[in-house]
Amino acid sequence: MEIAIIILTLLGIWWYSGTLAREVAIRAATHACRHQGVQLLDETVALQRVRPRRDGSGRVRLWRRFEFEFTDTGDQRRRGSLELLGKRILMMHLDLPEGGLYEDNAVE
Repeated sequence: MEIAIIILTLLGIWWYSGTLAREVAIRAATHACRHQGVQLLDETVALQRVRPRRDGSGRVRLWRRFEFEFTDTGDQRRRGSLELLGKRILMMHLDLPEGGLYEDNAVE
């Protein structure tokens, strides 16, 4: 019985952590799209990959990759992606005609 409680607690922490990370990703994608003058499509931010990874101070954090869609013309969908380490944004890429890398570590 104790093991079941521990497992349920760990699953709850995993779920809560993922929810917070997705909120950070949505805020960052929305901010980046506004900054570039494009529109994030119906909160299409979706988790693609998760893995443990060390941060700059050597602590193990969860690295997550999210992908999303946006539009620049209203009828053409474009793709974007971002990477988080914990709640910190490592990289964001927007598929724009003029190139596409956009980094914003200020949004956390």
